[in-house]
Amino acid sequence: MDFRLTEAQELLVKSVKEFAEREIEPVADELDKSMEYPLSNVRKMGEMGLLGMLVPPEYGGAGADTLSFVLSVEEVSKADASHGLILSVQNTLVNLPILSFASEEVKREYLTRLARGEYIGGFALTERGAGTDASAIITTARKEGDIYVLEGSKIFITSAPYARAFVVFAKTDPEAGHKGISAFLVDSKWRGVRVGEPLDKMGIRCSGQAEVFFKDVEVPSEHLLGSEGEGFKIALSTLDSGRIGIGAQAVGIAQAALEEAVKYSKEREQFGRPIAKFQAIQWMIAEMATKVEAARLLVYRAALARDTQKRYSTEAAMAKYYASEVAREVTNFALQIHGGYGYTKDYKVERLYRDAKVTEIYEGTTEAQKMVISSSYLK
Repeated sequence: MDFRLTEAQELLVKSVKEFAEREIEPVADELDKSMEYPLSNVRKMGEMGLLGMLVPPEYGGAGADTLSFVLSVEEVSKADASHGLILSVQNTLVNLPILSFASEEVKREYLTRLARGEYIGGFALTERGAGTDASAIITTARKEGDIYVLEGSKIFITSAPYARAFVVFAKTDPEAGHKGISAFLVDSKWRGVRVGEPLDKMGIRCSGQAEVFFKDVEVPSEHLLGSEGEGFKIALSTLDSGRIGIGAQAVGIAQAALEEAVKYSKEREQFGRPIAKFQAIQWMIAEMATKVEAARLLVYRAALARDTQKRYSTEAAMAKYYASEVAREVTNFALQIHGGYGYTKDYKVERLYRDAKVTEIYEGTTEAQKMVISSSYLK
């Protein structure tokens, strides 16, 4: 297996790295404190073609392979995990279900704008009483002539305050369980759509997660994604791609923590020499570096599987599960190496430590990934 990047991929990494260091890194700490959504940088990512990487050129996208997308998310997440999350969600959870299941008219009207970054999108599946158990959602969409009337609410929706298009999951047949769930593309400008205040979170604080409310929202039938009752299947297939993106985000966070730990250990002196000279620190660095590389390879493998296999749920689950655990472990090591200073907001590792934890939770918890992996072996 050839692990070398193509010339085009190397140029992409260089371009995204320069953008992240120039535009994202300098404002990341302040945005973390203020919880201000990085709208300006999101628009810039759109102009660079980063928000439509997996969308074909005929719909305004870059038509890139999945590894190129992963490389971009990793580089952006090294600078700031919130930016990385926004990038991942737009590319996978928003663009892909529209690309695969929307009508041609809806694709032309929304997907082209989403791919170019003119529109920002949100993925609205989770509810206050329905997380891992997506079949427990209570948001409904009842058919009335040529429209569906949408009623309910969703929570933890990334980019919600600035989103123009939401991929929303609702029950069209409440008695049919998960087989009664359907998916819709909902315009935030429609009457009855309301977005709550951004949630005050432990990490990824400027990614704009908020609750979204739907009150008698009239959704045209043409905005149904796929057919009635296909929503659960659409959600699962979409989340497979999303998990690869979150795996890349976790690798980016872990890589940043490793780099910060190496830098600090060379600068910080105790007992008359840099702490990098002590075996305890050297062994931490060795373990961190090995885990980051292992996680990266699992994410790259999942990206390759998405481009070459019909099913890649197991590979995506493995990548997301392992990379998220590595992000938590490596940021913990990095903070330990920084000692008391790492526990202050003066050093980047404090933010990385907080950002890492959520990668084990959203887009399927670690426990949910283990269920997916084990079921593929025990079937």
